[in-house]
Amino acid sequence: MPVAFYPGTFDPITNGHIDIAVRATRIFTRVIAVVAENPAKHHLFSANERFELVKEAFRGVPKIEVIRYPGLIVDCLREHNASVLIRGLRALSDFDYEFQMAFTNRNMLTGAETVFLMPSAKYVYLNSTMVKEIAKLGGDVGPFVPECVRKRFKKKFAGTRR
Repeated sequence: MPVAFYPGTFDPITNGHIDIAVRATRIFTRVIAVVAENPAKHHLFSANERFELVKEAFRGVPKIEVIRYPGLIVDCLREHNASVLIRGLRALSDFDYEFQMAFTNRNMLTGAETVFLMPSAKYVYLNSTMVKEIAKLGGDVGPFVPECVRKRFKKKFAGTRR
């Protein structure tokens, strides 16, 4: 079984991300969560914070490794002599973007394959943007993120709420 790479900015990592990665370990011998550094995006958490949060979220999950990568995911695959990407599809709205990205990656790296996994039903609606908005407004993000992220939100937004 090949190793699969699960890239994302994970800003922040959610229970939906964790669900996809853990389920991928049932298919692949190892899953490498790649914390991407996308300078085009405005991140709430720094690359270091995101990397630490993802490592903490997967602590104790033996088949998942966490790395950071600053460039194109196809270059990361080349460096690790790998060819499989895991991507989550929550809804039809995700499909168009992910479809384009899968073909672009395959065009840039012959043999690159993307495996799409659907999240568990309870995470279909969940995304990082929604979670950040809930946290900024003082809502309880506990059901949506691992405890390490909930604590980091609390610290980040302490004193900013009315």
